Amino acid sequence: MRIVVLALALSLSLVSLARAEVTLKNVAEKEIEIVAPDGKKTKKRVPVTSASPGDEVIYTTTYANNSDEPAGNIAITNPVPEHTAYVGGSAFGAKTDITFSIDGGRTYAAAGKLIVRKDGAERLALPSEYTHIRWTYHGELAAGKSGDVGFRVQVE
Repeated sequence: MRIVVLALALSLSLVSLARAEVTLKNVAEKEIEIVAPDGKKTKKRVPVTSASPGDEVIYTTTYANNSDEPAGNIAITNPVPEHTAYVGGSAFGAKTDITFSIDGGRTYAAAGKLIVRKDGAERLALPSEYTHIRWTYHGELAAGKSGDVGFRVQVE
């Protein structure tokens, strides 16, 4: 069975901006192994349009401040796509606090703070139970600057 990889329905929160314009670009990629003529193996990312169960997909969101004003209070939120499971520890984003949701994006906490309560028992949430990921940028993004945030999922 093959699953078509859809673009993420991401959101961007910009609070207290002057006239800053922050744009987002989202890509889905797979890593493939390339063998050079000398036998040396390297990995390369290529765009993915479909994936099979067990495949790992890397979602990267590039954000850019395209104005001449600094942008502050930036938060980027991505859902974990349906029929996939977040790969624990794979979220990245320089100068950001990364938090996760297990309730459809209503509440967020650090990975080690998400608690599942069921039948009177409590346990830490598994990465496969995460429904959303949020990156909150530290400080202001200077005019003309950009960065990347992202994560990996495994197709179910």
